[in-house]
Amino acid sequence: MVCQGCGASVADGVHFCSRCGAQVVATQPMYAAYPQPPVPMLAPRVQRNLQTLGVLWCVFGAYRIIGGLMGMFFLRAFAFRNFGGFDWPLNDHFFGTHGPAWVGALLPLIAVYTVVAAALAVLVGYSLLTRRPWGRTLAIVVGILTLLKPLFGTALGIYTLWVLAPGASGLEYDAIADQS
Repeated sequence: MVCQGCGASVADGVHFCSRCGAQVVATQPMYAAYPQPPVPMLAPRVQRNLQTLGVLWCVFGAYRIIGGLMGMFFLRAFAFRNFGGFDWPLNDHFFGTHGPAWVGALLPLIAVYTVVAAALAVLVGYSLLTRRPWGRTLAIVVGILTLLKPLFGTALGIYTLWVLAPGASGLEYDAIADQS
């Protein structure tokens, strides 16, 4: 409590101020009669974002498959003149009848890269959704690698690192994984 006369602090149950001698009246603020609104308790950061992060990684895996298939389709179509007619820039007078030989070697490499990248993304999503103990480590490593993929990959990598990289997040994730 506080003395209304001099402003000195006064212990509870004392009727007179020891500093100025004024009578101390126990007053309650006007708002004390009203109930306090409940304070929303937010779940910790990892727990709030883990489900969303897992789903986004699975969607990113599907995005990688679709992007890789489209890339292979267009590479094959451009190189082997399957687009357009005689006026197409990559017709016989540039590359011959079957296109350049190096394009044939690129298609399997693109396919392997696409499958590995998509499998890693889906594995990260699965491990986060099922709360695997190794999921956090895998998500951080793949999230760092994904930062190089423009737009969606960069955003997902930043979001992953924001949720899972801090040390407190590691303790929280371990507690969540132990409960599963």
